[in-house]
Amino acid sequence: MSGSAETIAFHGIECLRLCADGASVVVARLGGQVISWIPADGRERLFLSERARYDGSVAIRGGIPVCFPQFSGLGSLPKHGLVRTRHWQVVPATGADGGCLRLSCGADAQSLALWTHEFELVLDVHLSAAQLKIGLTVRNLGVADFSFTGALHTYFAVCDIGSVRLEGLAGTEYRDAAGGNALCTDAAHALGFGPEIDRVYHDTSRELMLFDGTARLAVGSAGFADTVVWNPGAVLCTGLADMAPDGYRRMVCVEAAAARLPVFVPAGADWRGHQMLTALPPLDN
Repeated sequence: MSGSAETIAFHGIECLRLCADGASVVVARLGGQVISWIPADGRERLFLSERARYDGSVAIRGGIPVCFPQFSGLGSLPKHGLVRTRHWQVVPATGADGGCLRLSCGADAQSLALWTHEFELVLDVHLSAAQLKIGLTVRNLGVADFSFTGALHTYFAVCDIGSVRLEGLAGTEYRDAAGGNALCTDAAHALGFGPEIDRVYHDTSRELMLFDGTARLAVGSAGFADTVVWNPGAVLCTGLADMAPDGYRRMVCVEAAAARLPVFVPAGADWRGHQMLTALPPLDN
């Protein structure tokens, strides 16, 4: 693998663009957030809302936001935690090849006022012709143990949500956040999309397959126990100021998450998880 990285301005914010093996990825320092992934086949695979805001007042709508130390509203902290609007530092990826970027962020006065733990997050972005691997390391730098929930909140770009299906979750228990948080078991071979869907699938270990017409993506993860699947649907989307009213038709989130059970990190210890995305050749018509 070979690659090169450069600093660029993207939507007016400082980003890093990495190119390797005919593929490219763009990572914003704002939020440590991947906001573009184009494999060597030339197709953008991440959704980025045309109404996304880049001033740091809210998280960028799209790409792969990092949720930490709280997923969604599962606690007393701001929704999805404390790092999505932070400016991350670029870290030399010592010993890594040219297809890797590394960024980090840690506790500061603002985070400590809300969550009294010293921490460091390290985001590793590995790129090759058809694959993107996003690794997250959580380091407990304090003298007290802590627990967290979180996610790599991946937004995939799709041609039309009506032609999308997700396979690999049959027989898996999930919490239906759009259905009163009922606990259910998915009996369908493939999950389709219509009205709002907001599910946390528990104990997911199988590789998932995302089909968008003839296009295919393999979605795998390690370390993260759960998978979140989200699409706001037509009704909820109209209330999202940073989404076009029909934006829900062009995206679906399939997220590597730790949501059901908090992850315990002893003082001085690390935790690691990752999500692996693979662009596969399209199906024959």
